[in-house]
Amino acid sequence: IFDEANRRSEPIPVYAEMGSTNPVFILPGALRERKEQIAQGLLGSVTLGVGQFCTNPGLTVTINSEEAQTFANQVTGHFDKAGSATMLTPGIHDNYVRGVEQLAEQPGVALLATGHNEGDGVQGVPNVFQASAKSFLANQVLEHEVFGPSTLLISADNKAELLDMAKALDGHLTATLQATEEDLKEYRDLLEILERKVGRLLINGFPTGVEVCPSMVHGGPFPATTDSRMTSVGTAAITRFSRPLCYQNFPQFLLPAELRDENPLGILRLVDGVAKR
Repeated sequence: IFDEANRRSEPIPVYAEMGSTNPVFILPGALRERKEQIAQGLLGSVTLGVGQFCTNPGLTVTINSEEAQTFANQVTGHFDKAGSATMLTPGIHDNYVRGVEQLAEQPGVALLATGHNEGDGVQGVPNVFQASAKSFLANQVLEHEVFGPSTLLISADNKAELLDMAKALDGHLTATLQATEEDLKEYRDLLEILERKVGRLLINGFPTGVEVCPSMVHGGPFPATTDSRMTSVGTAAITRFSRPLCYQNFPQFLLPAELRDENPLGILRLVDGVAKR
């Protein structure tokens, strides 16, 4: 219950990750050349850490074709043979089970395969579902994150429908393209759409690999995070906890050591716009 009497006079700023399904778009040329490799990689990414990565690929998108159907069959076979593993907490496991059940109940969604329960307790069993792009566009529930080892295969009738689906996406942490060079030329407009939807774009990889480095962006447009200008992984993450302050016309003895002309700490700094020690 909101307590008006105890309301803070100054709000607490927060950077929050709130959910992401991290769509993977598998384009026609890539399907023709390496669909089995992609199917195996998808299983590994979906089940990594029992699906408890915030960059877990919860949506996998293809365009209808014989190659796409073969790919769906390969993915189904891999998930059918996959085993379970222990999830972090009973609460996370219960939410995963409810999420899988809710997804299975949605109109136009088919369960393709469920893995094997191979232990006791809070076991996360892999699942793979399938739906059409039309069903996805008609039902926002299909974009909701199911936190655990599952993915939803989305099948678009053509490029135009695939682009419509990309335009309809909410904010996510990542989006991935499995593509050949020719695919990338033909689907440049897809990249331009996704640049406005996510914080990290990948080509020919899987989103569960997150490196701690200066260029990493682990954030994204709302509702993936509360502030798409920030990241929670990488050296730029420190900006979440900092407040800029400018010192103008200060004598040297009043400046922090990091800002004094003699640079007593020997750190790399920008001086008149030039990086130097």
